[in-house]
Amino acid sequence: MEWLELVSAREAEVLAAIRGHQSNAQIAARLHLSIRTVESHVASLLRKAGVPDRRSLAALAAEPVSGLPVYPTSFVGRAAERTAVVAALGGARLVTLIGAGGMGKTRLAVEAAADQNAVFVDLVPVRTGGVGRAVAQALGVVERPRSTPSDDVIEWLRSERALLLLDNCEHVIGEVGELVARILQLCPQVRILATSRERLAVPGERLVEVRSLGAEGPRLFLERATGAVTDVAAVERLCTALDGMPLAIELVAARTASLGVHGIEGALDDLLRLISGGRGPDQRHHSLVDVIRWSLDLLDDEERLLFRRLGIFVGSFDLPAAAALSPELSVGAVADLIGRLADRSLIVQRGRWSLLETVRAVAAHELELSGEDLVPRYVRWAADTAADLTTDFTAVADDLRNALTYDTPDSYRLAKSLAQLSFVHGQVVAARNHYIRAAELNPSAAADDLSSAADVALISADEAAFGLLLEASDRAAGTARSVALASAAIAATRFSMSFGEPVTRERVVGLLAEATALADPADARCAAVLAMARAWASGENPLDPDLELSRTAVAAARRTGDVALVLGALDALGTALANAGQLRQAHRLSDERLRLGATASRTDPAVAAELVDLFHVASTSAIAAGDLPAAASIAAQDTEVAVHPAIIAPRLIRLYGLTGRFDEALEHADVLWDGWLCATTSGVDSDLSSLRGHWPSSAAAIVAMVHGLRGDGPASEEWRARARRIAHVDNPADSLSLAAPAAFVDARIAVHTSQYDDAPRLVSAALTPFLEKWWLPYAHAAGAELAVVAGLPNAAECLLAAEAAAAENYWAAACLTRAKARHTGDRQLLADAVAQFDRIGAAFERTVQW
Repeated sequence: MEWLELVSAREAEVLAAIRGHQSNAQIAARLHLSIRTVESHVASLLRKAGVPDRRSLAALAAEPVSGLPVYPTSFVGRAAERTAVVAALGGARLVTLIGAGGMGKTRLAVEAAADQNAVFVDLVPVRTGGVGRAVAQALGVVERPRSTPSDDVIEWLRSERALLLLDNCEHVIGEVGELVARILQLCPQVRILATSRERLAVPGERLVEVRSLGAEGPRLFLERATGAVTDVAAVERLCTALDGMPLAIELVAARTASLGVHGIEGALDDLLRLISGGRGPDQRHHSLVDVIRWSLDLLDDEERLLFRRLGIFVGSFDLPAAAALSPELSVGAVADLIGRLADRSLIVQRGRWSLLETVRAVAAHELELSGEDLVPRYVRWAADTAADLTTDFTAVADDLRNALTYDTPDSYRLAKSLAQLSFVHGQVVAARNHYIRAAELNPSAAADDLSSAADVALISADEAAFGLLLEASDRAAGTARSVALASAAIAATRFSMSFGEPVTRERVVGLLAEATALADPADARCAAVLAMARAWASGENPLDPDLELSRTAVAAARRTGDVALVLGALDALGTALANAGQLRQAHRLSDERLRLGATASRTDPAVAAELVDLFHVASTSAIAAGDLPAAASIAAQDTEVAVHPAIIAPRLIRLYGLTGRFDEALEHADVLWDGWLCATTSGVDSDLSSLRGHWPSSAAAIVAMVHGLRGDGPASEEWRARARRIAHVDNPADSLSLAAPAAFVDARIAVHTSQYDDAPRLVSAALTPFLEKWWLPYAHAAGAELAVVAGLPNAAECLLAAEAAAAENYWAAACLTRAKARHTGDRQLLADAVAQFDRIGAAFERTVQW
């Protein structure tokens, strides 16, 4: 990695600490530097490495992992070609190895890329439309809503230095060419090495033709021969007759144990005629078919039957899969035939069996020529496999997806099972698409399948859920249509923050009216969904459900016994209670949601969508109620929901800042800030896109508080500025999200550092009747205590003004008790305050006496 040569000795020390996941504050303490100096070094490293955040920097500096295939056989010959490929990569960003099938392009490419930290992308099982996903999976890029896999790849590679090895491009040449052109244009540090039977036709492409082995062919034959070989001249004649094609040489060499060199040479007569004449309608496969046909002629009828049938698989297969295609044969007979084909190198075994791509192409061609229609059996096998699969389905995923491209009586069953499998394995975008495919295959069940697709979409806050629910309503009638319309109204209000274009209130009201007109009053589930929709759509603000209507929705949901409905209705009620200032009651409802969610099935998309939501809401509710132990417990369960560390960081910062675990708060501060910068400068959606909202500003304010309590004024001011930047305001009071936490931070720092010059203004700001209630108790209690310790004449009135809010928050209640003790000199009250802080784990506050 050339950029490392530009790193100074001090930057190297900082880089090592980043690799060890140390925060800027920890690095500063370790190296005896100021935090600002450390931040300067980090910025310099990010610039030199060309990456957007410290996590990418740590990953880039780690030991490289090539991910290239490991071959059990030696690499024979091709030294000059390997040198040529390496040289070409040094002068061009796109190098394509071209040549006929069986010429050894893949092996040569792998050898040339062996020392270059390459990422291998096998395009063999990929079909049209799947190139972007294949590259994304090879890179480990996570699928994102409202984005294509190709866009995900481009975004990931923008600042990466990498070599992509795209193998076997010919069958998706157009799609590969488009993606490669974009990568070359937008990802300046990425090089591409491709193998194909034809050029990609991308500007700047440098071609390296892979030809016959020539004089090196006999070396390969002797290396691969399974029997004793003494007649080197005969080997040379064989290799010449085979046109020096590596695949043909290897297949022939594998027969030496049974036929001997002279036996093989005698069998070349028919093969030579095939080579010279060329058969088959597909010009690309002439040389391959001609080379391998002699081997096929050595098979008996059953061997040849199974061989061609195996050509339908695009990935690996096991014995039951092979047997499913040949029900007229016993399983034992199929096993024997597989063994015989493997002995002849027509099948390879690496845990499971598979055909080399070139051999598979011949098998598929043979199957086509036979006129046998295996598609119904293939799809039936795929449907049965998907239905019974309980473990990782990586080994069969390519074939399951390929089988779904056909339309047979078993296709619908396959689509449903594959949707569920994809969902369980975290492939939410694929799961959504498979549910949509199921709806296409079975119109009679389309409404239910589209509703499931919408549930999956909501897991990743994908606004496509709204459109899917509307489409589901179009496919349904009566009560089912009512439920779909009401669900669409709920999605448009409850999840409105994820919508690029919010749905108008008029449209929501219209959907609800139509749903009500179609409803069956006797249907409990329909009644519950309608009740929830009415609660969420009741106010002018889509995030402010009506309190009484929410209670009605909870009661209706409980009558159904549907866990997802109960979880959703409880969220409506909890949000309404919090907006009404009843924070402890909202927190208790979040606890109920957590307990209910702990017993719920993770395999139900509707339940999973609620689980993702409840972890966020439960953490927020616990902090709002000042129940810090509960917030800590929820944080420990965050691993159950796969989200980016920068998304979780704000929750942890608030928790650690309020409990006095300041080092840990600052460690996560760097994660938050780097994530926010990445999210707001990338220009495209990403797994960090939710950080673009104003909600992380309160966490930035808490970081400012931590620095302020530690006496680091400059760092505190820096984080105050960052909080305003996140909230997009110049004055915190202008932000719904930042006003209360900023006032709390200012008052608390003034209290603990005895800075009272500006106390009247800070107290007035802290005792504001904030519209956002989550942080109001903290601000009111801190403001009242500042009024007391600053000796303001209206301190008694301030204490009285903070009582109502403090009653809803354990931290605020403890703070107000201490403020009253300071005001009255009552030491028993002070002891009570210490005990209260102790109960909630506020270690820093419990040490403060007067």
